[in-house]
Amino acid sequence: MRRKMVGILVALFALSWIFVSFAFAADDAAASEMKKYIALAAGLAIGIAALGGGIGQGIAINGGLQGISRNPEAQPKIFVAMIVGLALIESLVIYALVISILLYAKL
Repeated sequence: MRRKMVGILVALFALSWIFVSFAFAADDAAASEMKKYIALAAGLAIGIAALGGGIGQGIAINGGLQGISRNPEAQPKIFVAMIVGLALIESLVIYALVISILLYAKL
């Protein structure tokens, strides 16, 4: 199940990468045709990033809370590591938002 999910995410990443490369390499003749692909790539970029970020944060919080419930004395160490991990996950989602805004500005 997990391998299938990773395969789907890799395929979606590859498709969005193709759309992004076409969007930034478009010339004037194909610019009107590329606008719909740019919009699609921008939407896919933020949608997939938000989905992946949400799943990753849910798994991280689940692991952190299970660790704290099993060993309450380790709460400060687990909490700090969990917050750092959540910040890194969120930074990746914000990076995807920036890429999406850059693609939208290309329209």
